[in-house]
Amino acid sequence: MATQPVTVARIYLREGEHLLGKIIQFLHDEEKISGVTVSQGIAGFGPDGKIHTAHLLDLSLDMPLIVEFYGERARVEAVIQHLTRKMHLRHIITWPAIGHTPDA
Repeated sequence: MATQPVTVARIYLREGEHLLGKIIQFLHDEEKISGVTVSQGIAGFGPDGKIHTAHLLDLSLDMPLIVEFYGERARVEAVIQHLTRKMHLRHIITWPAIGHTPDA
């Protein structure tokens, strides 16, 4: 199995920001990212301290979302710069990882 260094990027946002569709379209159409995963949180809170939860009795329509992708470090950094400039995203983290691919 071959390995290569990659950088993982994770974008935190909320459904109520209405940015998910724009981010996905941007990553797919403009940046040609090969794969993106979106996860919906079941609970969370942000700087305002308001707790959002998926509890059945108090179903929020403003749940936390996580958009994640990875790639070569310089490429991920360039994509993040474009995203932050275009959509003013503030909650993005990255970290180094190792990508594993089957031998040819």
